Amino acid sequence: MALHVIVAVAAALGVRYKAGMPARAPVISFVAAEPQSLELKPAPINPEWILSGTPQARAGLHSNAPDNCASTCVWDCTAGAFRWYFGWDETVVILEGEVSVTTECGMNRVLQAGDIAYFKGGTWATWNVGSYVRKIAFVRRPFPTPLAYLYRLGGFLSRHLKFRQLGGPLA
Repeated sequence: MALHVIVAVAAALGVRYKAGMPARAPVISFVAAEPQSLELKPAPINPEWILSGTPQARAGLHSNAPDNCASTCVWDCTAGAFRWYFGWDETVVILEGEVSVTTECGMNRVLQAGDIAYFKGGTWATWNVGSYVRKIAFVRRPFPTPLAYLYRLGGFLSRHLKFRQLGGPLA
C-alpha cells in the first residue's frame, strides 16, 4: 500500500512539474569529430600547482551534455611536473605521448598512447610529462551522495514496477 502512495505522489508531482516547464531547445543527440580537428585553446595550469618546468596546456571542447553534468574534451600538455585537482570524475584515454601519474595514495603508473585511466572527483594526482601528452577526457559531475541514493531508489522502483506489470512476484 505504501508503495502505491509513493508512486502516486511521485507521478502527480512529475505531471505538475512537466506542465510548468517551458519548451526546451532541441537537444543535439550525436556529435562526431576527429580529435585532431578540434581547436585547442590555452588552458593554463594553476601556477601554484606547477612543481617543475613550464608546462603549457591546451584544451578543446568536443561535446557537452544538455544538463551540463558531463563533457568530452581533448587536452594536451608540454613537458613539466604539476599537481592536478580533479573536481569531477574523469576518465582519460591517452592519444599521444606519455605521462607518469602518481595518485594521492602513492600509486604510480606511466600512461601511454592507448591507455585508459579513471580519476575520482575530489582527488589530486601528480602529473609528470616528459615531453608531451595528448588525451581525450570524459568528465562527469558526480551526484551528491543523498541524490545518488535517491537515483538508485528510483531505478529500483522503476524495475520493480515493470516486473510487477509483467506478473512477477511482489517481493
